[in-house]
Amino acid sequence: MKGNVLTIQVPSAYFYDWLEEHYVDELRRALLKELGTDGRLEYSVVVDQGNEQAPPRALHLPPSRKTSAPDPRDAPQPMPSTVGNPLAGSGRAASARYVNSQAVRTTPRGNFGINNQSADTMAPPRNPFDTARPMDGNLVPSQLNGSYTFDNYIEGDCNRLARSAGLAVANKPGTTSFNPLMVYGGVGLGKTHLVQAIGNHIKATAPERFVLYVSAEKFTNQFIDSVQRAQVQDFANFYLQVDALILDDVQFLANKGKTQEMFFHIFNHLHQSGKQIVMTSDRPPKDLQGLEDRLLNRFKWGLTADVQSPDFETRVAIIRNKMEQDGIDIPPDHVVDYLANSVHTNVRELEGVIASLVAQSSLSRRDIDLEMVKQALRHIIEEVEAEVNLDFIQKTVAAYFNISVELLKDKTRKKEVVTARQVAMYFAKHHTAHTLKTIGFHFGGRDHTTVMHSVQTVSDLVDSDKKFREQVEELRKKFAK
Repeated sequence: MKGNVLTIQVPSAYFYDWLEEHYVDELRRALLKELGTDGRLEYSVVVDQGNEQAPPRALHLPPSRKTSAPDPRDAPQPMPSTVGNPLAGSGRAASARYVNSQAVRTTPRGNFGINNQSADTMAPPRNPFDTARPMDGNLVPSQLNGSYTFDNYIEGDCNRLARSAGLAVANKPGTTSFNPLMVYGGVGLGKTHLVQAIGNHIKATAPERFVLYVSAEKFTNQFIDSVQRAQVQDFANFYLQVDALILDDVQFLANKGKTQEMFFHIFNHLHQSGKQIVMTSDRPPKDLQGLEDRLLNRFKWGLTADVQSPDFETRVAIIRNKMEQDGIDIPPDHVVDYLANSVHTNVRELEGVIASLVAQSSLSRRDIDLEMVKQALRHIIEEVEAEVNLDFIQKTVAAYFNISVELLKDKTRKKEVVTARQVAMYFAKHHTAHTLKTIGFHFGGRDHTTVMHSVQTVSDLVDSDKKFREQVEELRKKFAK
């Protein structure tokens, strides 16, 4: 315990997940009781056990928003003896042993068979990204977009856990307990940016490493092509030599049995050899349908982190950063706030609006103002003018209770003001996409627990007080879209 922060150290990400699933509510209640609303919970996850020369290294993480944790039976099991294990060892020699002894040709029945070809006489494997050339890990491009870096990946409550874990992996690939690292979330929330930033960081700090980014769709198509060309052995040998594999949209492997079997063997070898595996998905492992249990269990060996829709503050930071990168003068605060309040679905859509504004500003040689923003939004987002936002809610509730908007944000504890403030927070929670923290910020910088209390208080009064319920319903009609 230091100040108002309770830090719990755990030996791996697995225990972090387990505590989050089973005890986070009890811990938060205890914090609220002992430290009040200022109490904070933090985890210290050991990512490097250290040695005689270097002390252990830990990564500090906030509580996650996950709703499930891995079953204890899914924890990594000790690897079997290296005797008779074709995946034992590390590096490219082990890759050759695997190809020589294990998988990687098809029989007439479509099953994987044994290839007795000597590794010494084996021809150079073909490159599935360019089948006209032999594979050379030093020459094959990593398929990374160099513009995706940690420097331009804006951190917020929506992605802090994923970004922190990603940076730890990028600094020490294959040696942390975050292996594999699974990042999941909806469309356009920055998953691909984050995992490619990991790859670019590894390439920048360790250029000798073979880093490879590939979508699950391309991986599948390459495997099918290798089967048709009778080059499955080359396909496997290529991927077995990767030092850091980044597989995007792993859900695409669903119901593709043979492709899953090949990825299972590649995953096992890379993981055992201390190579880093990073994956993305549109949903957590427990919700992935059509994937084999043995693969899903391995996905839980490391850390699963989600990215969510950006909150208001993060959207503002994204807008400012994007415009600065494009060399455009940043508009006044009220213009930026209007844009951030109007586009809150995902980062990709927000960046699309910004790109449109940058183009209009450059072509018309005008600074970006509120009128230009409204014009751009009118063509991209339907009915933006009718959208309920925090400003509208505050003005409407303040007028109904005959008080000023400033009083809603003030520290006064007068009963009539407190009631109006709680009602406004209640509608902000149910009629906007803002997080509790963002709502509290716009009501005089109040804590998210105050917002939670306000929402619960209003809900209880609606159930028990008929007159109050009628007032709330009357206000609700003003916010109906």
